[in-house]
Amino acid sequence: MNRKLAVALILALVAAAITVACDGGKAATSGKTIKSANSNGLTITLASDTGEIKSGTNDLYLIFADESGKTVDVGAASLKFHMPAMGLMAEMNDVATLTTTDTPGRYRARVHMDMAGTWEATVNYQGPKGTGQATMSVTAK
Repeated sequence: MNRKLAVALILALVAAAITVACDGGKAATSGKTIKSANSNGLTITLASDTGEIKSGTNDLYLIFADESGKTVDVGAASLKFHMPAMGLMAEMNDVATLTTTDTPGRYRARVHMDMAGTWEATVNYQGPKGTGQATMSVTAK
């Protein structure tokens, strides 16, 4: 093997190792299930590395799967959390920022939960699998 090819291969391996190290392998991970719901024949799963949501900033996964458990592309998706008004406390709404991953049907979600308590998570999607919505009650600790 010539020297230039060997150097190119080594640089490619180093770049791949850095990418995996910086990402922490999260792109391929679905995490532990927090809650799941069904919509139009799809299972929609909200997950995190710990299986929990906490007060403050959270990195979550939103996963859409068909009846066989295979992830499926749903196109555009959104995730928001709602806590109704209680007593003197006003209602709260926290919207997650979704980013796609290398796996169609698997999204990363980042959201800041204003406080601990019970929230209603609403997922909307529109695309190749039609239009749908699912809600699930989740607890932030």
